[in-house]
Amino acid sequence: MRASTTPPFGARFVVPLLIGPVLNPVNTTMVSVALVPISAALGVGSSTVVWLVAGLYLASSIAQPTMGTLADRFGPRRTYLFGLAVVVVAGVVPLVSATFAGVLVSRVLIGIGTSAAYPSAMTMIRDQSARAGVATPPALLSAVSIAALATTAVGPVLGGFLVGSFGWPAIFVVNVPLAGLALVLSWLWLPGDDTRPASRLLADPGRLDVVGMAGFAVTTTAVLVFLLDLASGYWWLLAGSVLVGALTVRWELRRTAPFIDLRMLRRNGALTRTYLRMMLLYFGFYSMTYGYSQWLQDVAGFSSERAGLLQLPSAVLAGLASVLVARSTRLRAPLVAAGVLPTLGGALLVLTDAGSPVGFLLVVAGCFGIAQGLASVSNQAAMYRQAPPETTGAASGLSRTFVYLAAIGSSALVGLVFGQRPTDAGLHLMGGVVALSCLGALALAVGDRTLARRTPAGVG
Repeated sequence: MRASTTPPFGARFVVPLLIGPVLNPVNTTMVSVALVPISAALGVGSSTVVWLVAGLYLASSIAQPTMGTLADRFGPRRTYLFGLAVVVVAGVVPLVSATFAGVLVSRVLIGIGTSAAYPSAMTMIRDQSARAGVATPPALLSAVSIAALATTAVGPVLGGFLVGSFGWPAIFVVNVPLAGLALVLSWLWLPGDDTRPASRLLADPGRLDVVGMAGFAVTTTAVLVFLLDLASGYWWLLAGSVLVGALTVRWELRRTAPFIDLRMLRRNGALTRTYLRMMLLYFGFYSMTYGYSQWLQDVAGFSSERAGLLQLPSAVLAGLASVLVARSTRLRAPLVAAGVLPTLGGALLVLTDAGSPVGFLLVVAGCFGIAQGLASVSNQAAMYRQAPPETTGAASGLSRTFVYLAAIGSSALVGLVFGQRPTDAGLHLMGGVVALSCLGALALAVGDRTLARRTPAGVG
């Protein structure tokens, strides 16, 4: 029979599985070099265009754990195919409506669609292992992590090429062939959801914590609007977000299946520290990605294509660092280095101005690139070691939510420090905030004794 001769984790399973999870990271960073052209073409300021970043992450922070629940109950293949179809539609929207509203809708749809990929892929890998009666290859789990990291780092380079060659709509349209290819290959090659009937979710719709999702969305959106438009003095909005946030926390603590498991975070201090470390570091990484790219174009005078190329060495360093640390059994040393380097990078941003030589600009970007490579694999390994085995899926989804919260915060920071237009002074302020954030991550790594224990190679 065909099933007996086809390797359970051969190319027909792995290839479509890896395309989907890279769509979210590449879209999150690819837009960084397109913000200035979009701002000019659509006539909106920096504080408005940054919503293209915040919108995707806000959608992703809610959709990621939601899609994980759908994958568990409705089936990972069905959820995966649904997400890919949404991404295809999202890529066409800016061609139909070349307005800021149309572009924002596209980004939100991309966030929702791509959020299905990671939890669905993890669930399909687990199901395939059980189906074949073999252990999950550690190399496959590492490949998912490293592929996502590599595309995150390469995003600005790809975005710069697309914008320079075809214009800013290309960064949206490119999703059509990418997601379309994954959709076709997944439909043809990935095994069906034979253990999860399509009616399972409908039998227990209460499993989805809609109230928790809504409370989280309202709280986060209100805080973002307040931060991105401080001049308007929307203090009532901030007060409302605090109230809704408090009510949401109370609701989540009483739910048996909450949207965000606060009880688990309270019990598991080591895992909570890992989440906080990830949030502080990624706040710095994404602030650098979005703020630095805008500054390179608007202040330093580089084109979108050259701004992307200036971050290529950083992408290469991130990839090399992630591959090297993936084989290590140590956690504390790489995580300490991941805190030191971006702290130094933030300090260097304070010294950066429009006259800084290219070599200096490359060094600044390199500090963040190496740190991201170290942090991505090592924090994920720490998370898998610290999370209870029975909650690995939920813990993985929650880790992504913390990363998305960091990205949302970075969007607010960029909007605050740059306002309508990037400046040297705004870059210096951003660098100081980033340095403090990464210094906090460094303190968490140095002070966490659980990281001193070694973890098996290949975990995560």
